[in-house]
Amino acid sequence: MAVPVPSSPRLSVVVPLYNEEDNVALLVGEIEAALTGWDFELILVDDGSSDATVARIPRHRWVRVLEFTRNTGQSAAMHAGIMAARGELIGLLDGDLQNDPADLTRLVAMIDQGADLACGWRAQRQDTWSKRWQSRIANAVRQHFTRDGVHDTGCSLKVMRRPCREALLPFNGMHRFIPALIAAAGYRVMEMPVHHRPRLHGQSKYNLANRAFRATYDLVGVMWLRSRQFSYSLKSSSPNETPSALPEQRLGE
Repeated sequence: MAVPVPSSPRLSVVVPLYNEEDNVALLVGEIEAALTGWDFELILVDDGSSDATVARIPRHRWVRVLEFTRNTGQSAAMHAGIMAARGELIGLLDGDLQNDPADLTRLVAMIDQGADLACGWRAQRQDTWSKRWQSRIANAVRQHFTRDGVHDTGCSLKVMRRPCREALLPFNGMHRFIPALIAAAGYRVMEMPVHHRPRLHGQSKYNLANRAFRATYDLVGVMWLRSRQFSYSLKSSSPNETPSALPEQRLGE
């Protein structure tokens, strides 16, 4: 008899999918191999795919599938999966097989060492020259303004403690600013180099227009939000009232 998946697993892995019919079964197999012996769930969020992506998802007991009625975007798919996660930790990666699921356990180890959010850094990126150039410029501009300490915010491979998700606001472009939003909420963000692989199947969903121009537009909004934040700390008034585990809470005004 199959062992039921715990209602609160150690790790929830969230993967947004859009037209990845040739990748999804291979990805699920790689995640299963990477997390053998782990207490985990896999949340696949289909962002209105027009191909056979959903039909080709292996329906293991630890796989949960969320399906959008229409294509809404990577930020929406990622946010939906993160908010549906039941795990103590939440891992993120892309559905195109360019991220290596084996790196998830290395990022979890960084969490165990004190990070609240552990981010992957594609130090040896396996993409075309033009995509690397676009990302380098976008990351330099973002880093100049946000000072989030992350080289490669475009790398989807991340692991966070579940409370960090409360810092993530649902807006188009959110996925590019996860480190900045979480760092602004007072959490500790760390980064490590991870593997990156060339895309073998399907087509990239990004180009200069949606990678650089939209990211710059979103940056203005994120900077405005951060400029309007305030912080406060609580003092216990009785033995039954304790302040938050964080020294300060930062909220949008």
